[in-house]
Amino acid sequence: MKKILLLGSGELGKEVVIALQRLGQHVVAVDSYPGAPAMQVADGFEVIDMLDGDALDAVVARHRPDLIVPEVESIRTERFYDYEAQGITVVPSAKAAQFTMNRRAIRDLAAQKLGLKTAPYRYATSLGEMWEAVKAVGIPCVVKPLMSSSGKGQSVIRSEAEIEKAWKYGLEGSRGDLAEMIVEAFIDFDYEITLLTLTQSSGETLFCPPIGHRQERGDYQESWQPATMEPSLLDEAQRMAADVTAELGGNGIWGVEFFIENAKDGLPGTVYFSELSPRPHDTGMVTLAGTQNLNEFELHARAILRLPVPAIEQRGNGASAVILAPPNEAAGNPIFSGLEQATSQPGTDLRLFGKPTLRPYRRMGVAVAFGSRDVAVDTLVNRAKSAADSVAVRSGDVRAVDL
Repeated sequence: MKKILLLGSGELGKEVVIALQRLGQHVVAVDSYPGAPAMQVADGFEVIDMLDGDALDAVVARHRPDLIVPEVESIRTERFYDYEAQGITVVPSAKAAQFTMNRRAIRDLAAQKLGLKTAPYRYATSLGEMWEAVKAVGIPCVVKPLMSSSGKGQSVIRSEAEIEKAWKYGLEGSRGDLAEMIVEAFIDFDYEITLLTLTQSSGETLFCPPIGHRQERGDYQESWQPATMEPSLLDEAQRMAADVTAELGGNGIWGVEFFIENAKDGLPGTVYFSELSPRPHDTGMVTLAGTQNLNEFELHARAILRLPVPAIEQRGNGASAVILAPPNEAAGNPIFSGLEQATSQPGTDLRLFGKPTLRPYRRMGVAVAFGSRDVAVDTLVNRAKSAADSVAVRSGDVRAVDL
């Protein structure tokens, strides 16, 4: 049995804990607030600010874990090199965690060192630099904080009048103490995918069927598997994913995101590298529908424990749709209704995450739908959306704030 320190205890971490415990492991879940989803199923928990390096060192020293598994970006990842020197395995590696903590390191690695095709981009550490960056890449363009998650702080600039607003919104959504943005040229892509990529100690890198997804406010709303794409473009995405994960090193599941332009007007299609997460991906919650022989969390658990995964098999088609908190409420004690209607729909299931508080548009759960390989993914997306739309969440706290 291994002792595992999970840094970040959201809904993805919760599923990781369940997968690890089914393999007989001991997990301590860490986050900045008590009652986080993964804490509810872990063997122990700690509440600290993970951007406080001293606090992080103290937790590591107290528990002396065999493995450290990061689940979020907002961690003093530079400390991970010291932990590796102490003989602790960082998943997938200290280098991977450090490079993917902010978008500058991973984008420069992909574009400049590995030569992967990306959107033209610039960085900005002030409003003045933001103006220069926008002029360089052109309008429309996309602005993202270098360190954020779930689309926080992300916006599209469609006119010069929106530049200052985008800068301020980016600062509001930035995690940690990093006040810097990446400004990317807007790519008129046909669709985007997440390619879940499994690296393992056997040396064989495996790929899940590609996952399509739709976003609003920079966060995914629905995902489906498999996404339909030309085989040559899928081959290129797999090559790029293999290159970048091999460069970063380590074992585990990676969520590698791509923008795809289809072939048209006699021109070949194009694959653009977008982002990478060295951990299970939110769009990959579609695998909880049973689309694969092992879902993304089970794959991650096996890989980090150095257990072999001989093959990833597609068992059927699936879709997921998020269940969100209402846009005008922020308080505690979430109460769900509509569960009977949602679960009465055939071929669907729910995962309610157990988050203790509401805030506008916070992801509180997900509905998944499953079908055989001859059921159209569009049909499954509609089923998942219908189930998700049946569920309403409100605060049971009499001190609820009406925003």
